[in-house]
Amino acid sequence: MVENREFTVPARSTTRLARYATLRQLQIFSAIVRLGSFTKASEALFVTQPTVSMQMKKLSTAVGVPLFEQVGRTVRPTEAGLRLEAATKTVFEALGEVEDWVAEYQGLRRGKVRLAVITTAKYFAPELLGAFSREYPDIDLSLKVSNRDRVIERIRAQEDDLYIFGQPDLDDLDVAIHPFAPNPLVVVAARDHPLAGRRGLSLAEVAREPFILREPGSGTRHAMVRAFSEAGVTPTVRMELGSNEAIKHAAIAGLGLAVLSLHSLSVEGARGPLAVLDVEGFPIHRRWWVVHARGRELSPAAAALLAFTRHYEPVLSAQVTDLLAEFGMASAPPDAGAA
Repeated sequence: MVENREFTVPARSTTRLARYATLRQLQIFSAIVRLGSFTKASEALFVTQPTVSMQMKKLSTAVGVPLFEQVGRTVRPTEAGLRLEAATKTVFEALGEVEDWVAEYQGLRRGKVRLAVITTAKYFAPELLGAFSREYPDIDLSLKVSNRDRVIERIRAQEDDLYIFGQPDLDDLDVAIHPFAPNPLVVVAARDHPLAGRRGLSLAEVAREPFILREPGSGTRHAMVRAFSEAGVTPTVRMELGSNEAIKHAAIAGLGLAVLSLHSLSVEGARGPLAVLDVEGFPIHRRWWVVHARGRELSPAAAALLAFTRHYEPVLSAQVTDLLAEFGMASAPPDAGAA
């Protein structure tokens, strides 16, 4: 028969270390045990050796017995030191479990993120969310794809956590904007178009060709019209269509030229039915921007996705560089499209 007993530890013995020892002292102590040297511990923790010595003197006083003994050029824990190290390991493991629980409670491992993007961003947004989901598999994700005006309406209504735009002129909205990956705009035509393969085309020359444009309010359309306007020419507009895919099909059918984000050609690549024309002033080197309402605190899950976009930017930048090279175009300079 097992006898159950309760053991009461005198209050003095339980409070002495709690009152006089600190977590920082235990961290330094543990580093010395692990590295066998006060000097190595100070270097590992980025503190001075006198600080390490002083903190260990205070900890030893709090414990009441020596914690280390000198053995040649190294130090090793005494019996009391070994017992304290075991206790210290338990303490920090328990604190780590608390941190993990808090992270889960705050949504870094659970929660939901709502992302809304303009239509052109649909070519990379699922890839971005897929990579994020592999890092945070228990966070639920929602993706809404719409035109620019509708996404702006969603910002006003605060329907989502984060938004991705191709141009950041949102001065009438109280938002924070963060530069993201490159978003070059290129002139495309059917692969059998007479201008395909020619080098050094002028804007005046391509302006005589019929163009297929996105609807008014589109960021891509705005950038294209501005580029032609700055060159003093006006493009010939044959039709307006409301989606990149519709424009691609129209261009493939020979209905005209178009200006598209390079991302919209990522699936077909240079072997696809569209050619990228070598036109002066193109590619227009722009950037993607991640946006969120300034007056609304991001949830931990949304903040994690925002941080992840910075982590994932080099991946998308490399893809853009490779695709430009595939089409025989120059990469963007490092600071291109920053505004």
